[in-house]
Amino acid sequence: MILRVNEIDYFVDVKGEGFPLVFLHGFTGDNRTWEDITEHLKDRFRCISIDIIGHGRSDSPSDASRYSMDSVCCDIRSLLSQLNVRKAAIIGYSMGGRLALHFSNLYPEYVSTLILESASPGLKTEEEQKERRERDHSLADWIMEEGMESFVNLWEEIPLFSTQKKMPKEVQESIRRQRLQQSPVGLSNSLKGMGTGAQPSWWGALHDLSFPVILLIGELDHKFAAIAEEMEKLLPIVEIFTFFDTGHAIHVEEPRKFVTIIEDVLFKYIKEDV
Repeated sequence: MILRVNEIDYFVDVKGEGFPLVFLHGFTGDNRTWEDITEHLKDRFRCISIDIIGHGRSDSPSDASRYSMDSVCCDIRSLLSQLNVRKAAIIGYSMGGRLALHFSNLYPEYVSTLILESASPGLKTEEEQKERRERDHSLADWIMEEGMESFVNLWEEIPLFSTQKKMPKEVQESIRRQRLQQSPVGLSNSLKGMGTGAQPSWWGALHDLSFPVILLIGELDHKFAAIAEEMEKLLPIVEIFTFFDTGHAIHVEEPRKFVTIIEDVLFKYIKEDV
């Protein structure tokens, strides 16, 4: 369905009934990345998958400032209000995980449990943020100059996604088609507004989160595994799950194991609401 909030049309896929689960995809993805997961969960939960601004069937405005984390989190709050959701488990992957953490700090009253897959609280220093912003802006400009196919060819070869080459060819081709269908304007502005360099650091606020935070990491994703282990030390209520022989996109590489962990976590922490 299309829901209009704050002058932006968002595509939102809603399946099932029960306690709400909100899914936020990664950069270059959309709600379809969660289809295998939500198909398994929809019999017990209300699965809400949002095409983040600049992705999928949601709008891709030309104003990069509209993609800021604060603005997008405000949009998500408005979407949840339209859907009559007062509290939900928020599940975010990579960019969507950073967005989920940002949302949880701005609007904690909406969050029952926060599940972060291969995500981070941002960069710690202004120097790191500035350097990353420059790289993100350069890539954003490159997308507009070179086009989607050249960008996707580049994106598929970054080390972060090397483990996906072990997946069946039809799965790899499906992911590639999904990436090619994205808007160059949307991806470019997402890098400028929601890139890691644009995100404020939430490291100092982790100890304030009063709800359970679940960290999902792939054993072979060494960078984000290290980040999660550092986060674990700072969070008051936390569990960390490692998926062996798995990389960055756990829900794509190991969907069955991912669903099993999600179900176990949800029934443990929101059993009184289910």
